[in-house]
Amino acid sequence: MIKTIRKTMFILALGASSMMMASGALAQEWPLAPGDYWEVTGIDIKDGGGLKYAEWLASEWRENLEFSKSQGWIKDFMILSNVHARSDEPDLYLVTVTESIVSAADGQERMQEYMAWRKKTLEQMVSESGNRAEYREVMSESLLQVLSFRD
Repeated sequence: MIKTIRKTMFILALGASSMMMASGALAQEWPLAPGDYWEVTGIDIKDGGGLKYAEWLASEWRENLEFSKSQGWIKDFMILSNVHARSDEPDLYLVTVTESIVSAADGQERMQEYMAWRKKTLEQMVSESGNRAEYREVMSESLLQVLSFRD
């Protein structure tokens, strides 16, 4: 969560500078319209860890994201399997879809709401995340934005 907040602050600064460049007549002529953001995390599942990780995804991960969706923080979430993964590619991609990037202040407020709902301390959450390293490794994180044709 903290890493996500830091990334969000960087993206906000980048977005603000690109919005200034796309103002006025240029924005009207641009053939692509910006859409939702997809945050994609590539996961490598260690040998023998598939069931344990799938159980965690189907329980706590899903519960967390259902809460975020109920709060309007995200629009959707999904798990994509890399069916023909090569040795240097993730086995799974965890995807969350948002309409916009959260501000730093809103991100901190959401973190407080989430922690109150989850009834866990930051220390507990960090420890639990580290425990998942037994059976999975985060290989990559990307923030992608959908671009649609202006028709």
